[in-house]
Amino acid sequence: MPRRRKVALLIETSNTYARELLHGVRAWLRERKSWNIRLSEMGRGAGAPTWLREWVGDGIIARVTSARMAADLRATGRPVVDVAAALRAPVFPRVVTDSAAATQLALDHLRERGIRQFAFCGDRRFWWSEQRQDFFVRQVAAAGLACAVYPGRSARPGSDAELENIARWMKTLPKPVGVLACYDVRGQQVLEACALAGLAVPDEVAVIGVHNDELLCDLCEPPLSSVIPNARRAGYEAASLLARLMDGEKVPVETRWIEPVGVASRQSTDVVAVNDPKVSAAVRFIRNHATEGIDVGAVLAAVPMARTVLERKFKRLLGCTPHEQILRTKLARVRAMLAETDLPVALIAERTGFEHTEYLSVAFRRETGLTPRAYRTKHRTHSQTFSS
Repeated sequence: MPRRRKVALLIETSNTYARELLHGVRAWLRERKSWNIRLSEMGRGAGAPTWLREWVGDGIIARVTSARMAADLRATGRPVVDVAAALRAPVFPRVVTDSAAATQLALDHLRERGIRQFAFCGDRRFWWSEQRQDFFVRQVAAAGLACAVYPGRSARPGSDAELENIARWMKTLPKPVGVLACYDVRGQQVLEACALAGLAVPDEVAVIGVHNDELLCDLCEPPLSSVIPNARRAGYEAASLLARLMDGEKVPVETRWIEPVGVASRQSTDVVAVNDPKVSAAVRFIRNHATEGIDVGAVLAAVPMARTVLERKFKRLLGCTPHEQILRTKLARVRAMLAETDLPVALIAERTGFEHTEYLSVAFRRETGLTPRAYRTKHRTHSQTFSS
């Protein structure tokens, strides 16, 4: 029998994103072949463990968080796949979340709520935060709008002084404002800073994070909306990539970007930031009933006014028609169901208010550039069941 390969997983287990990476590796192993796995408990940014120096193994999947850690891993002489975006340029083949897609999802989510003033709160310790800031600022500018950026005044990370700095900055922002935090930990700090500054969330400040760490998001007050990455897919692709490297295949040292699957909407962005009470009521009606097969007539029945008036107000305040808002809301639910369930497309169409599967497929392809089947294949590990 061939010798079973030994693989080290240098991935922390202290947050949801990292644990989802491990689930993705497990999914690949179930489909392909077994490895002897070495996984030890470690925290974020822990660096290479000391046992790695004497470890006799075949390959490594790691969250490479520093140049020192990269040097230690290279010194082992073993194939390495990086599953962190901590270094500006990849040292090893790398599989990470597509930050441009993540920030665009956050921006779309905030704009759908009528928000037209934006800010980004990052953390200068992390390159991926700077990258997300750059993407978000450019995407906001492309929409003809402006984005403020937290200046990152010097203070110990997580300290009361840092919270006070964020609170002072938040007070200077025009209201209402939508704030993208570089990740959920920062999002929690932004919410705490809002409380310190006496700012109402979400009415004055709507906050969204990235990573969708469900426990952390639900512990926030109010619960934090967040972009949902596809970490399981990233872990699956990393395992596949490492297998190729251990087989002797030449793999270019480049970054493979994994698109996020959507936004988990919670109370921190549950706002309609428009001054028109009828438009606000119409948007809330659409959010609550879009997947029930409603049309613009149903919206008008719930919020009586002339159709031409409603459409004109939507275009002026939200940049879209009521019909487009209904369709966007339905398609967002379709994307989530394709990525997170094994339901047939016909059943997804039924549950999201599409009378015909064919219309769903046409609308979905026009919105995403992919058929529903292709989107599912791209965003899921092959045989993964998300409830596992």
